Amino acid sequence: MKKNLAITFTAITLVGLSLSPMLSASASDSGVDMPDAFGDEVNNVIFLIPDGFSTAYADSYRLFKEDGPPIWEEKQMLKGMVATHSADSLITDSAAAGTALATGVKTNNGVIGYSPEGEELESIVDLARQAGKKNGLVATSTINHATPAAFAASVEGRNDYEGIAKQLIHHDGIDLLLGGGREQFQSPEQGGIREDGVDLIGEAEDNGFTYMETKRDLLATEADSSKKFLGLFADDALLANFGPSIIEPSLAQMTSFAIDHLSQSDEGFFLMVEGSQIDWVGHDNDAAYAMKDTHAFEEAVKLAVDFAEQDKETLVVIVGDHDTGGLSIQPDDEFNPSNLHDVSMTGADMIQLVDHSFSNLEEVITEETSMTFSGDELERIKKSNDPKMALNTLVSEKAGMAWTSDNHTAIDVPIYAYGPQSTNFTGTIDNTDVFQGIRQALIGN
Repeated sequence: MKKNLAITFTAITLVGLSLSPMLSASASDSGVDMPDAFGDEVNNVIFLIPDGFSTAYADSYRLFKEDGPPIWEEKQMLKGMVATHSADSLITDSAAAGTALATGVKTNNGVIGYSPEGEELESIVDLARQAGKKNGLVATSTINHATPAAFAASVEGRNDYEGIAKQLIHHDGIDLLLGGGREQFQSPEQGGIREDGVDLIGEAEDNGFTYMETKRDLLATEADSSKKFLGLFADDALLANFGPSIIEPSLAQMTSFAIDHLSQSDEGFFLMVEGSQIDWVGHDNDAAYAMKDTHAFEEAVKLAVDFAEQDKETLVVIVGDHDTGGLSIQPDDEFNPSNLHDVSMTGADMIQLVDHSFSNLEEVITEETSMTFSGDELERIKKSNDPKMALNTLVSEKAGMAWTSDNHTAIDVPIYAYGPQSTNFTGTIDNTDVFQGIRQALIGN
């Protein structure tokens, strides 16, 4: 995609992050906004991964929204369901699932970029680079977390964060990295935690990266096709999405910058965008966090779809790497996901504000949730061995939502696609087939 389209895209996305009025004015008889027909050629792929997301999240989010259906429903993007098991377990972790999506090969839980036999695997980033395309990775976790790592690193254990970070900045196929994890790129003398004492940010700059550290840096930096970009906007993961941050960019803002930068390449690009914290929501059974973070993810999806409609040669693919939490919904007129709009922080953060004697428990959770809690409900939290989970369970109940697990599950997850060759993903498929569909579309063999 040529530079003039990238500039136009920036102008659209940075003002309101909404769909172009010109595009939304053209509607089909069904009332669904439709672009002109896509051709068969794919020059770019934007692969969005809502970590831990499954059908129940999608259903709950539909009820949570108050301004129309989610973009993936509005554009009728649902194509099929994806099986997520790893090579050694019916229930995958993010390392094995990320590897399957990035390389088309199933591996064992905890392993990134290697087959079960120890063979180093070639990822879609490697293939895109060989085809002359640019590549970018964006995440709200640390950028060297399991899912983004699977696209550009190979380690026997997913917790080798130092090794992953080093591989990312020295990978000759990576043109852009945006996310958290600053402390894992710095030595203790610099305020980081790298045991090897290496200044990886300095190494990245020596390797041609322009470094960005704040939201202001991102918004003030002009995308330049001759440069590479490393943005580390937090010491650890980015903040939970309960409102805009002064110092940290949103997932949508990082996605906007990434598309603007990568789309200046006439040879095309591959971009992976992870809504990382939806998975953490499931582990904590935090219904409000689930809806708020899904909203942040949808804002990024809107940008990808908007760009695809302008470009006509961009394939957008959305799939979770697995389900987390076994969410189910039993909404009624009184208990409904829409009750979660006024919740202002995660359950974990609320409990941090409560003193050890629980004397301010009711004050804190009433103020931060805008919900009413009975005496019996307050006692459930006080007597629990895990007050955070007890609070999250109560808030979920008031939203007509429930959880069967605080871990990953084996259920299939939905896959959505939009643009040319979106039919590559129809039916019930395996997570390795997602890689094959993207490879076929982007590389062609």
